[in-house]
Amino acid sequence: MSIFTLIIPVVVVLLVISLLMMSYVKAPPDTAYVISGIKRRVIIGKAGIKIPFLERVDKLDLKMMSVDVKTGESVPTNNFIDVMVDGAVKIKIGSSPEAILLASENFLNQSTDSIIPQVKDVLEGNVREIIGSLDLKDMLTDRKSFSEKVQENAVPDLKRMGLEIISFNIQSIRDQAGVIEDLGTENKSQIKKGAAIARANAEKEVAIAESEAAKIANDARIKADLEIAQKNTDLDIRKAELKRQSDLTKAQADAAYQIEQEEQRKTIETKTQEANIIKQVKEIELAAKEVEVREQRLKAEINKTADAERYQRIQKAEAELFEKQKDAEAKLFIATKDAEANRLAAEADRYAKEQEAAAIEARGFAEAAAIKAKGLAEAAGIDAKAEAMKKFSDAAIVNTVLKLPKINGNNYPLASFDSFSYRLTS
Repeated sequence: MSIFTLIIPVVVVLLVISLLMMSYVKAPPDTAYVISGIKRRVIIGKAGIKIPFLERVDKLDLKMMSVDVKTGESVPTNNFIDVMVDGAVKIKIGSSPEAILLASENFLNQSTDSIIPQVKDVLEGNVREIIGSLDLKDMLTDRKSFSEKVQENAVPDLKRMGLEIISFNIQSIRDQAGVIEDLGTENKSQIKKGAAIARANAEKEVAIAESEAAKIANDARIKADLEIAQKNTDLDIRKAELKRQSDLTKAQADAAYQIEQEEQRKTIETKTQEANIIKQVKEIELAAKEVEVREQRLKAEINKTADAERYQRIQKAEAELFEKQKDAEAKLFIATKDAEANRLAAEADRYAKEQEAAAIEARGFAEAAAIKAKGLAEAAGIDAKAEAMKKFSDAAIVNTVLKLPKINGNNYPLASFDSFSYRLTS
């Protein structure tokens, strides 16, 4: 085995592993993986497969972003007071497929540091727009409503970018003319006035409450003394009643104890007699059980002996039947083998006769062919001699004829020679 046969599988395995590693992607929960190429799809917080060289993976950060929104310069309110507003906004990329699609078109592969400046301009513009539609007092006294209006105004713009607002809080509202401070001073005076009135009312209420408390305390003390005296009287009466009931209960208990002792004695005697009767009955039943057990044991021994004899007879009959079956099977096997041997012998004899007939036939054909060949050879010899005689002289022919062999023990007659010579010359 060459080294290449060992290296090739290793290389193939490494290539397969490399392709699998290149195609396997796993997105964390705070990042969307956008796979594009053959088919666009988004993976968030799970694993997926991309086709190497044909598809690519881009990242979209889903973490929440903090945007510090400041107007930068003074913005006039609805009542023409220039103010500056600072706000803190929490935003993130929407979780719906449409929001992720829009966000991937605007912020794909961008960090939060690059996304925040783009969003900040939009939010500051919405803040300026809402400031121009509100009075300064409304903005100061109801910041929640101010935040909600800014948020409602900014949501459509952010939605078109694939973003959503998590929270919008107004941090501070300032003005350069000191209007907010003056409003605070007025509010402070009103608050101090309200506080003085509240303090006087509180002192009056305290005095009234102290008088009422003293009266209530005195009434409560008198009522408590009366209740204590009544409780003491009730206690003495209750003690006398309890002593009388205790004495009566003790007398009843003593009488009941004597009666109970007599009842217990009678019960013991009755139980003793019943126990003796039950013991005698149990002894009779036990004797009957022993007789029954002896009878059952005797029956069991008799049945066991009969079962053993019956089992022995069954086993003997089964053994004789088995021997007969085996003997019949052996005879049948021998007869089958004899029939098979006879059939094979008959087939062998038939085959031998067929071979012998074929040999005789072949020998006849061979002899006929030999005779035919011999005749053809003699005829060819005679033809050759005749052809040669055409070229001989008469003397040679006579000499040749005289040397011909005898046919049937006689020489050729002269007439035969004349006719023969005539045929040769003609």
